Amino acid sequence: MDRYTAPDYARSALITIDTQNDFTLPHGASPITGTREILPNLRLLLIRYRWLDLPIIHIVRLYLLDGSNADLCRRETIENGHKIVAPGTPGAELVDEIKPDRKTKLDPDLLLSGEWQEIGHKEYILFKPRWGAFYATRLEKLLKILGVNTLVFAGCNYPNCPRSSIYEASERDFRIVLARDAISQIYPKGEVEMRNIGVSLPTTSELLSALGPEKRDVSGRGCA
Repeated sequence: MDRYTAPDYARSALITIDTQNDFTLPHGASPITGTREILPNLRLLLIRYRWLDLPIIHIVRLYLLDGSNADLCRRETIENGHKIVAPGTPGAELVDEIKPDRKTKLDPDLLLSGEWQEIGHKEYILFKPRWGAFYATRLEKLLKILGVNTLVFAGCNYPNCPRSSIYEASERDFRIVLARDAISQIYPKGEVEMRNIGVSLPTTSELLSALGPEKRDVSGRGCA
């Protein structure tokens, strides 16, 4: 790390990627190996970010039943009737472990329109139509409104959406952190690739230490 890439945690946001029931739970429509196992670490990060009153943005996928908004590599599968994170279904919802409240539900119409959904103080959900969280979304605008210069990534399936989103963030000159034990499907070569573009790769424990202790009692804002 140098003065251009070192994380500025006081101006950071935690970005969770695709941590939805269909991708996370064993009985989901398209489970990703290892995602359920990283939930305890992700939950710790979420609790700390809520206590520190720092922004959290949950990035999600929503595939229409006709497949018209799906990636080309998945479109035929969905056209043939395989429902994956379909709007309004339980599989599309965030896993309970990461919600600010277990009653929290996605608003598919709002999200598919390109708007962000606020689900708590400085906590949002945003739909992305492709791998990268910045592609055809208002993520960069939201981050600028929040005064964020550092992004901490965690969640589902490093090779696809997190990796794409990190490169997009780097192109926009954000300082970047990848919580390497709070992301599924990370591999050694991927860690090398990330370090080569200035990404910090702490463990959850190291990240919690860097963030510092909780600032205030916010009873009721922890994960349900």
